[in-house]
Amino acid sequence: MTSHGPLAQAWLRRLGPPVEGALRLVCFPHAGGGASSFHPLARALGPQVEVLAVQYPGRQDRRHEPPLPRLSELAEGAADALLASPGGTPYALFGHSLGALVAYESARRLDRAGATAHRLFVSARCAPTTGPGPTDQLAGDAALLAEVRRLGGGDALDDPEVQTLALPALRADYQALRSYTWRDGPGLRCPVTAMTGTQDPLCAPGQVTDWLRLSVVPGRSRVFPGGHFYLQDRVSEVARAVLTDLGLSTSHAALAHATAT
Repeated sequence: MTSHGPLAQAWLRRLGPPVEGALRLVCFPHAGGGASSFHPLARALGPQVEVLAVQYPGRQDRRHEPPLPRLSELAEGAADALLASPGGTPYALFGHSLGALVAYESARRLDRAGATAHRLFVSARCAPTTGPGPTDQLAGDAALLAEVRRLGGGDALDDPEVQTLALPALRADYQALRSYTWRDGPGLRCPVTAMTGTQDPLCAPGQVTDWLRLSVVPGRSRVFPGGHFYLQDRVSEVARAVLTDLGLSTSHAALAHATAT
């Protein structure tokens, strides 16, 4: 756990030992995913960055809680937990796929609360100003499982027991995507780094730059080899990009270890 406050304890998981004075990176999982999916990135970024991950209700150690069916509820819960967490800024946000939208909407809430993030990283998702994603309206277990497999994230779902555990979260997360409509408002007060894979069927390299228009601060886009789950295979490259965009050194042992493994 990351803190003593009950709200932060419910929503945030520390993925590694606490690092005194380090900038914190708060990670938001993809649809059906949990906080543990960011362990490899946390190992690659340590010890310069203290990595936390948001645990949405209805999965992993929160699997007995009902999942939240609206994206606004996920963002509100995460933002409230960050505001309740001791330590304050600086922290940055990193969201992958569904998590990119939740991180973005959380960043908007944090801006309104006067707790602007250090930076927002959005990965494997087109900007919400372009409208719903091409598969956001999917419903039904067969369609959801087929989509996860198509994107390259579903090998374990061939196990019926894994399916039984994973489907409630997947159903809720796609319901959250269907519930979401972007509403215009003030631009973010933090810079944005927008990332995607060269072969991502949901967000092509030429589309990812639309995110940069959602901030009043200059940002940048980055493209990595791979598909929708490029992060799984490019952990060391992504970690270097994150450290660079956070203004931190990229020459430390954890990155070398991540590359070796």
